[in-house]
Amino acid sequence: MSVYRTLPESEFQDIASRILLEDNHLLIFNKRTGEIVQGDKTGDEPLSETLKAFIAQRDGKPGQVFMGVPHRLDRPVSGVVLFAKTSKALERLNEMLRKGEIHKTYWALTANKPDKESDTLIDNLVRNEAQNKSYVAKNGKEAKLHYTLIQTTDRYFLLEIQLFTGRHHQIRCQLSHMGCPIKGDLKYGAKRSNPDGGISLLARRIQFIHPVKKTEVDVTAPVPETWKGIEG
Repeated sequence: MSVYRTLPESEFQDIASRILLEDNHLLIFNKRTGEIVQGDKTGDEPLSETLKAFIAQRDGKPGQVFMGVPHRLDRPVSGVVLFAKTSKALERLNEMLRKGEIHKTYWALTANKPDKESDTLIDNLVRNEAQNKSYVAKNGKEAKLHYTLIQTTDRYFLLEIQLFTGRHHQIRCQLSHMGCPIKGDLKYGAKRSNPDGGISLLARRIQFIHPVKKTEVDVTAPVPETWKGIEG
């Protein structure tokens, strides 16, 4: 008997449909807003555990399933999340992240147009643990990103973002600081929430060299259906 819960058919099919890439070493998943990647104080089941249950059920595994978490996405953010299916892959992916060898591209919708259509932002950020929020401050750690305005709709502006550092809430904080809070992000200055409770920040693409096979991995997440007017 499996050590994991049995997923109902609808949930099983939903999880299967959101696997963007999988092999013996890693799994790349399309996360929705509201889902958590790893367990937290809420006690809600994280995707790491849901995916363990899925694989145990799909592959008929009675024992433990390994599902390592080399990186996370904030709960209100959607898009590509990388998981490791072996301890060796997890160790190598963690090292690649430390060296900046895993490249992540984000998309963000803002209600305000940035002053420049393309720019590199360098700020110093301080994290307030009690508020679970970051602030720009002189004594903070350096945060660097580059954004480009790539599309405009009737009401919103779509920015493509490349991260050079991985600070807490970095994109959310830096865009807000330049006067362009992300759509739905009340914590960082948006005027109203999104209907789904999430924010319009998408982990759009991930690129790296496979830690075991040494082949190129390049995976893109679909644009959420709620992003009306945005072309994928």
